Amino acid sequence: MNENLFASFIAPTILGLPAAVLIILFPPLLIPTSKYLINNRLITTQQWLIKLTSKQMMTMHNTKGRTWSLMLVSLIIFIATTNLLGLLPHSFTPTTQLSMNLAMATPLWAGAVIMGFRSKIKNALAHFLPQGTPTPLIPMLVIIETISLLIQPMALAVRLTANITASHLLMHLIGSATLAMSTINLPSTLIIFTILILLTILEIAVALIQAYVFTLLVSLYLHDNT
Repeated sequence: MNENLFASFIAPTILGLPAAVLIILFPPLLIPTSKYLINNRLITTQQWLIKLTSKQMMTMHNTKGRTWSLMLVSLIIFIATTNLLGLLPHSFTPTTQLSMNLAMATPLWAGAVIMGFRSKIKNALAHFLPQGTPTPLIPMLVIIETISLLIQPMALAVRLTANITASHLLMHLIGSATLAMSTINLPSTLIIFTILILLTILEIAVALIQAYVFTLLVSLYLHDNT
């Protein structure tokens, strides 16, 4: 097995041009739509899931925060479909790229923080200095809270990147082990293949959970600033 372990994380190119943009635009095309008054079961199930997810995330928000509902639902659908497509063989997962995840997290975080400073400046500044802080600790706490605020988009991006990358590497290693053992010991191969199937089911759940966690954290940042 001479294949590079990290080959699947290299951004693909077509005739020397980056194909990541086309891959990023592909998942929305898989979302079915309907022009009819009565939808089929797939559309109905999809709408029920979107309504359930939106209701769960938007319950804690006020009227201003609920204006982000369409953006947050679109975000969770995009990340979930991208993660699931990345589980296919010989496919590229854009969410394994830290740069892309930062490009998603930073504008959303910045928008929520700017909204907080515009609408609730006193509450936004109050987060930098907890009530009852001793006077000698005020400068240090302000610096710590500022750093904590600024690393929020990095934490969002790193969390998503690390989880998706780790799951892909684990599946790659177990898949390689299954292929290598197939010519040595058949019973061991069957055991490893069973583990690979269970791991694949787990990774499907991880792909959906990470999309939900990313969107939920953005929703919490928004809630703190509205």
